[in-house]
Amino acid sequence: MSTATPTRAVSPLQGIGLVAEREIMSKLQSRAFVISTLVLFALALAAVMFGGFAAKQTSDTPVAVTSDASAFVANIPGLEITTVDDRAAAEKAVSDESVDAAVVADPASPTGFTVIAKTSAPDGLVMQLAERPTVTLLEPDTTNPGLRYIVSFGFGLLFLLAASTFGGTIASSVVEEKQTRIVEILISTVSTRTLLAGKVLGNTVLAIAQIVGMVAIAVIGLIVTGQTEVLTLLGSAMVWFAIFFLFGFILLASLFAAAASLVSRQEDLGSTITPITMLVMAPYFLVILFNDNPLVMTIMSYVPFAAPVGMPVRLFLGEAQWWEPVLSLLILVASCVLAILVGARIYDRSILRMGARVKLSEALKG
Repeated sequence: MSTATPTRAVSPLQGIGLVAEREIMSKLQSRAFVISTLVLFALALAAVMFGGFAAKQTSDTPVAVTSDASAFVANIPGLEITTVDDRAAAEKAVSDESVDAAVVADPASPTGFTVIAKTSAPDGLVMQLAERPTVTLLEPDTTNPGLRYIVSFGFGLLFLLAASTFGGTIASSVVEEKQTRIVEILISTVSTRTLLAGKVLGNTVLAIAQIVGMVAIAVIGLIVTGQTEVLTLLGSAMVWFAIFFLFGFILLASLFAAAASLVSRQEDLGSTITPITMLVMAPYFLVILFNDNPLVMTIMSYVPFAAPVGMPVRLFLGEAQWWEPVLSLLILVASCVLAILVGARIYDRSILRMGARVKLSEALKG
């Protein structure tokens, strides 16, 4: 009497598609996921709009200036100048509080002028009027420091939120299926590696969709607020960010799923995915603290876990050569393939082992 060998009902590609569809639909049917995504989009739009309107707001200081003192303030930015006839008219404007201060010619003053204020000296204006030596910069900044920080913060935060959210989703899903033994039913139809591939694919689609949505919102916000120059500078950097994020997330998702397969309870999940979570958080803090450090940013550009943040920021700042993103992407793709192979090995040899946590060395050895 012979025993028939069970056969799987679907091909690997069909299985990957079915598992990916299951992952996507389960998230889209989750009210918490939909609401959190909409809130995230709303916050992103509000941040871009606020930044644009704040940049448009002028904080010019109203100053009264006599005609014979106009030369002293001619090249000072940030002043709303009102020309008056003489010192008496300047003093009246200050007294009426129609201006914050006045600048009048004064031959007796060492500087040739006098600043008139009502109750206290306007420190900002005085500092602007102070004589300063000519400064020659050998390596001047090509990007506004404030804009550099905002863009670095944006790329870092976007990567952190998307990678941690969907990476955590994959890990929780793996443990839930293992704890409820649903995985035993699933692998009766598809192989463990097909199941892993479907999970990674489904969550990658969701993560990329969220990234594209955030980028679209940023573009719309920049256009509405008239920040077309910033949009022009960000264009290529955002495209590269999406490409790098795709492979970077696949790498991390494979590791999240593999780490989750080592445990059988949700309570034990935190201890296994903490190292991977640290890898996700590291680029965010590094780019915030060292966005003005060329050496750190260059190293980040070639480290697979940090490249999705480091390289787009350097491209935006104009600090990367044309060949650098290509080389960095090749390194990331190679690391991604390695992570998939290692992750699939761990997942395949741990997903059906219940009870105590499976040691990493045991999972690798089989």
